[in-house]
Amino acid sequence: MINLPNINQSAMNNIGTFKPKEVPAVSEQSNNIQQPQYTTTIYPDKTVPVYNTTVTDPKITHTSWFYINDVHGKMTNMERIYNISKEFDKTSASEIAPGFWSNSTADISKFKVSSGDIILGANYTHNKVANQFLNWSGFIASALGNHELDVVEPGNLAQLLSDAKYKMLAINVDIDKNSPVNGKIQKSMIVEKDGEKYGLIGIAPPDMLERVKMNNTLKDFTIANHDDTIKLVQDEVNNLKKQGINKIIVLSHQGIKNDKRLAQETEGIDIIFGAHTHDLIEGIKDGVNLFQSKSGEPTVITQAGKDGENVGILNVDFDENGIIKKVQNNVIKTRDYNRPLFIKDSIEDILGKPEVIGRVKAAVPPPVKRLAENNPHGNLIADAMRCELGTDIAILNAGNIRGSFSQGPIDTRLISDITPFEDKMMILGLTEKQIVDSIKVGLKSVTRSSNKPGILLVSGLKYKANTKGELLEMEYIDKNNQVHKIDVNNPDANKKYTVAADDFYATGGDGYLESNKNPDFVIQKFDMDKNKLACDYIKKLNQPIEITDDHRVEIVEA
Repeated sequence: MINLPNINQSAMNNIGTFKPKEVPAVSEQSNNIQQPQYTTTIYPDKTVPVYNTTVTDPKITHTSWFYINDVHGKMTNMERIYNISKEFDKTSASEIAPGFWSNSTADISKFKVSSGDIILGANYTHNKVANQFLNWSGFIASALGNHELDVVEPGNLAQLLSDAKYKMLAINVDIDKNSPVNGKIQKSMIVEKDGEKYGLIGIAPPDMLERVKMNNTLKDFTIANHDDTIKLVQDEVNNLKKQGINKIIVLSHQGIKNDKRLAQETEGIDIIFGAHTHDLIEGIKDGVNLFQSKSGEPTVITQAGKDGENVGILNVDFDENGIIKKVQNNVIKTRDYNRPLFIKDSIEDILGKPEVIGRVKAAVPPPVKRLAENNPHGNLIADAMRCELGTDIAILNAGNIRGSFSQGPIDTRLISDITPFEDKMMILGLTEKQIVDSIKVGLKSVTRSSNKPGILLVSGLKYKANTKGELLEMEYIDKNNQVHKIDVNNPDANKKYTVAADDFYATGGDGYLESNKNPDFVIQKFDMDKNKLACDYIKKLNQPIEITDDHRVEIVEA
């Protein structure tokens, strides 16, 4: 029988009205000694506006936008972001960006927006925490990201959106009229603040079908392609302008390349808060994130990286016609902030207390390019899959790993942070050719600027490839530690191996294998994910572990 970590059922039932405990924040290392609530300021002492035109309009609207994207369910970073967002709220106008506004500025309108992928994985309790994080922090709107559709049942997604104090936006989706989600997602919204109106438009990823495992929620959605999305956005901009709204903001989850197209092929958009490709864009740079629209007006694009590692503050002055006259983009590292204990405790009231299962003696740093390099932290998860399911090999897509180990204790929450998707585990019977072909599919990521969908991490295999994405050699290491060469140019279509993998990989997710909801090579299915296997595996090691790079995947220069 499989026992998952204990969950506070009462908290789960009441999560729709659950609020963070209102007690003073202290450092997580405080040992009950009061510490400063913040370790840095979100408004640096020295800030220089990179884009600044001569302001002659007597009526200038001052705005400050707190933005996030691609937090991917990282709860420890959510706690820190909450902390930053509260500093954003309480910082007075006289303290805001002294290098951007004069100290006498007193009429700054503040907003908090998200560009999607705040949720990650199918664990509904974790999804509720992510939803409450947006509520607690005071976000007004979020784009629909691909990972919001990891919520596998439309009724669950509908409940999350019913509990949301923010609006979920997506101009380019059509939802089945019989779906419980129907009516829960808006194409745009109008926000009025300090006497000014702003139009917000959302964009869901046009490649949604490629990025999400087929589930009951996804079946209810139809997503427009890139070209049609541009037309839909322009039509909505025109509609908002007819209502007298000249400050237009897009919350986009379609990636930097498509955002650049949108900025230059439309008119009337002022800001595009971007996401999806995990770019970290600092400052304002002409031709990088500052573009001219079709009508010659400036359009600014942002992205704050991935996994909630950063947040952004975009300070913007608009003239009376809604044209940006001055803009400054500050990116802040969330690790510079503490995790307030009252938020940490509030989350644990929902999830239950984590269980300590082991300890790390030492660990190599995680790879810089998580999707295109060998990842020793992910290899430990793959080893757990192979060992616990007793298979010849294990295969794990690199995109499944969203965190890393570090020296110190390992608890169940950390494991869920590292591998959060909550897929279902399977034992597959794959031919040598199927395995080689799927690894070649993953290696295409090496040559892509986004590195998506990612290489395949392995256990029981070693392989070498070059920077052109060409597979050069491969070895199978059996349970007796004997090495068997595999001909990567002529793999055996009859020889089979038992393979530990998740259902995302098995059913053709990201195209590693042929798309098939019910593949005939499935030997056994399990109602658990790899995080459960990892916890059991680490407990059995019963000693401090070292995360080392054994070079089981090597990418060499072509």
